[in-house]
Amino acid sequence: MFKLIVSDLDGTFLNATGGFNRQRFANVYAQMKQQAIEFAACTGKQCERVEELFAGFEGIWILGDSATRIKRDGKVIQEFTLERELALQSIQEIEEFDQEMIVIACTGDAAYVYDTLNEEDYRLVKSSYREVIKVSSFDQVPGAFVKVTVFDAKGRTAELRRKIEHTLGGKIYMVDSEPRWLDIAALGTHKGETVTKLQHRLGITREETIAFGDGENDIELMQIAEFSFAVRNACENTKEAAAFVTRSNDEDGVLMTIEKLLKLQPSLHV
Repeated sequence: MFKLIVSDLDGTFLNATGGFNRQRFANVYAQMKQQAIEFAACTGKQCERVEELFAGFEGIWILGDSATRIKRDGKVIQEFTLERELALQSIQEIEEFDQEMIVIACTGDAAYVYDTLNEEDYRLVKSSYREVIKVSSFDQVPGAFVKVTVFDAKGRTAELRRKIEHTLGGKIYMVDSEPRWLDIAALGTHKGETVTKLQHRLGITREETIAFGDGENDIELMQIAEFSFAVRNACENTKEAAAFVTRSNDEDGVLMTIEKLLKLQPSLHV
């Protein structure tokens, strides 16, 4: 019996324009509620940005900010913080590599960027973060960090990751979900681990979980679900890690698959 469905957003649940078929999701989500199935969005996007995307739908678990925060219906359930000194050291390593990269330092309250960021790059950040604050120095960021994210238009995040690993390897968790994006979080904090914590909270097993993903940072997500699906447009490593491959994000692959699986659900009660 399925009890939890977890999906990545960008490149998986969301289409190429960053949207989704709201009416189709409304129909699917209503069926999920009737069958007492939980739905979780597991994403690099800020939790508050995800709340905007799913406005009008109650009860969705949001594992946002690269799975460093868990929220539900506006309430913060749990946050996994990155030691401040490690966050600032990571930023220093990034700037030594290339000061032109976009650095986004995140806390539980907001995402922080340099006040020198141009308007085009600021809009890029706003596409994933609702609360964005400009600062002249990341030393000004108050409170605890949850993650540091880097965007490199030149696609060199694998090279950057190797540089940071030389200094901070074994102290932080890093994943380059694709060549332009790199996430840095507390050691052991990733999508797979955060979903596992949610499973324990809900009393749901791996065998009762369905997961969808597309990027390198979804490989751990594929490992915590018996029924794991990579969308057709996923990277090869994620397809290899998944149990199944479904249609692409632009073909409503996630919703189509859930619809089909829900039809099987009644037979599982027999």
